[in-house]
Amino acid sequence: MPESIAANRRPLTKPSPRAAASLLCLAYLSSPAAAATEPEAGAATALPAIVVTDPHDTSKHAAARRSNPTRTGAGRVTARADQKPAAGVGAGAPTAAQAALDGKMQGFDQSRDHLLPKTGASSTTIDRATIQALPQGDNTPVDKLVLEFPGVNSDSAVSNPSFHVRGEYANVQTRINGLVLPEGVSGLGPVIDTSFIGSISLLTGTLPAQYGGRTAGVLDITSRSFSTPGGSVSVYGGSHGTITPSFDYGGSVGDTQYFVTGRGNWNSLGLENPTSSIDALHDHTGQGKFFGYVSTLLSDTTRLSIISGASYSKFQIPNNPNQTPLGDFGPANYSSTNLNENEVDQYYFNMVALQTKGDVIDTQVSVFSRYAKVHFIPDVFGDLVFNDVASDVVRESQMVGSQFDASWQANGSHTVRFGYLVTAEKTNVANVSTVLPVDPVTGAISPTPFTITDTNALLGWNIGTYLQDEWKLTRQLTFNFGLRFDQLYQYVDANQFSPRAALVYKPFDGTTLHAGYARYFTPPMQAQAAQANLPLFTNTTNQPEVGLSDPVKPERSHYFDVGIDQKLLPGLEIGVDAYYKIATDQIDDGQFGQAVVLTQFNWAHGTSEGIEGKFKYTNGDFTAHGSLAFNKTRAIGPESNQYVLDAATYTYLLSNYHYTDDMQMFTGVLGGSYRRDNMVFSLDMKYGSGLPNGFANSGFNQPYFTANVGVAREIQAMPGAKPLTVRFDVVNLFDKIYEIRDGSGIGVFAPQYGARRGFFAGLSQKL
Repeated sequence: MPESIAANRRPLTKPSPRAAASLLCLAYLSSPAAAATEPEAGAATALPAIVVTDPHDTSKHAAARRSNPTRTGAGRVTARADQKPAAGVGAGAPTAAQAALDGKMQGFDQSRDHLLPKTGASSTTIDRATIQALPQGDNTPVDKLVLEFPGVNSDSAVSNPSFHVRGEYANVQTRINGLVLPEGVSGLGPVIDTSFIGSISLLTGTLPAQYGGRTAGVLDITSRSFSTPGGSVSVYGGSHGTITPSFDYGGSVGDTQYFVTGRGNWNSLGLENPTSSIDALHDHTGQGKFFGYVSTLLSDTTRLSIISGASYSKFQIPNNPNQTPLGDFGPANYSSTNLNENEVDQYYFNMVALQTKGDVIDTQVSVFSRYAKVHFIPDVFGDLVFNDVASDVVRESQMVGSQFDASWQANGSHTVRFGYLVTAEKTNVANVSTVLPVDPVTGAISPTPFTITDTNALLGWNIGTYLQDEWKLTRQLTFNFGLRFDQLYQYVDANQFSPRAALVYKPFDGTTLHAGYARYFTPPMQAQAAQANLPLFTNTTNQPEVGLSDPVKPERSHYFDVGIDQKLLPGLEIGVDAYYKIATDQIDDGQFGQAVVLTQFNWAHGTSEGIEGKFKYTNGDFTAHGSLAFNKTRAIGPESNQYVLDAATYTYLLSNYHYTDDMQMFTGVLGGSYRRDNMVFSLDMKYGSGLPNGFANSGFNQPYFTANVGVAREIQAMPGAKPLTVRFDVVNLFDKIYEIRDGSGIGVFAPQYGARRGFFAGLSQKL
């Protein structure tokens, strides 16, 4: 805390009326309002009324207890009297009551930020203006939006999510307005939509103690909000039969602000094409997403917020033509283009949060619930022809939980934070497999299918609590240290005390150095860690080569991170961050079999190391950002759910390190936009050196480079009407043919190619 703010804790001396009047006059004359009404030379100047308040009246000092800067780029869409309406809102200036409410809401937002700081972590933020300036704008799926962050590489949708942070599997948590979004059960595609995001930050490295569970990265999202009624209705579409209508609307009534958004999406390229052709076979998807947010003031120190969301998606699983039947069942010349596999994914969540802010203590407590279900529906006949097994898989999960965070500003040097997160999850996993019998002596396969039902139900608990102190050693040096304790009751019971420590040093204006250490405890995803009943499949075509199914354990790791952020020139910021991780029982996952679901398992030991560089530049109406990252993640020794591996791979990996299937050695991003009058031109380019492939991930897929471009223009469709935005985008401008996966490697079932060149257009009318 700056010393000037810390002084607010000391007894105040009552100023003289003359001194108070002088200070008030000076403050008024330096304010924007005074500047806007400065009289011409020679004109009479009317002095404002002077009111002297009792400095010992603590009710007047609450807002001055800490120096929280005004949030920039956080997505709060406002239109106060002293600024123009934010682009894209279509709302006029707020009334005095609306402006006052918005000011109070921003005060609560700043208090919430004070609860959950990012001290010691590496952080990169994308604000709403940057999102809208990207090719496709709000139509960019969240899993594609996060590829703008340094160290995030792309994967296919079946990897769920279709991105990896610093070479790790899906070890990423999402928070909305500080609240943990409960994870799903391995569905296809993101469950939230980009249009509700006000700003999104990616936190990596050595996270403070309040961040537990998924620790490769934290997607910290602030939702949009409106001080005056406004929104938009849009339609977007183009190549691959894409049509995606959407709407959003928000405003305020009394002491309440609200925001709702919804989107539908229908196209014929729901998942990546297993061939290099422009259009895929049997790849239609229909998706619907909704998000709602209501926040109301119960008093000047208490706010109640309700967040709800829903996602429902249907996917056809694309067919890979010219596959050869195994010959154990059905005709010898059956065409793989006739397969009809499908998947239905559902996700619904509700959160209720009560936030308080005071002179020295801030709190937020929440309760939440989540229901998620994934159902893979096989083509029983066709899957038997090509795989000798057809699996109808259901993964269903109900979760309830509570989160609490508190911050106590003990004095000018110490801010103590503590809290907990508790979840109870009931999972039901069912696999109805249609298999063929195998003679135990001769190995002959009989073409007489029968079904085996393997079910697994579990009520699991995950409990985490933390205590930490942010200690300002000097005005330039901050030491944040804490201790976290996690207890897991799942397929195994385990716990761990996890110390965290980080130093942040700001020797000069515009220079920030950080270095830290974190001990992490990462639990498995309960639905993906479900154990199989292997004896059920003895003497069938679904009997594994490796007959071991040890339970999946939590990952334990030591993490080291050091970095620097520097403002070089006006408008230019750069950053460099390096990290090293040592893991025991390292968690990984993959698709093993034709069912498009993931199964988790452990490696005995693993390491991850890398370095990232990034920059951001702003000059008037021109902005640019970019990053280049290197990562090497390796592991050895399969030690849980071993049955997912074939015998040769299992034996080799017992004593040999390999590259994990989600790492990409080099990842690059370069993007920018330029605004001229009512038009925005944008360019976004991605580079990837290729994901691992081959036996035991001994090779890599070919490197690739893609570019997307877009242009958007705001026009006045009719006199007096609010603006209409017209946009046109080209995805994969140079029609680069590149393979994300080639069908080989650990946990890879089929090839996946990146989307070919596509043309898209959209209309968005402000309301």
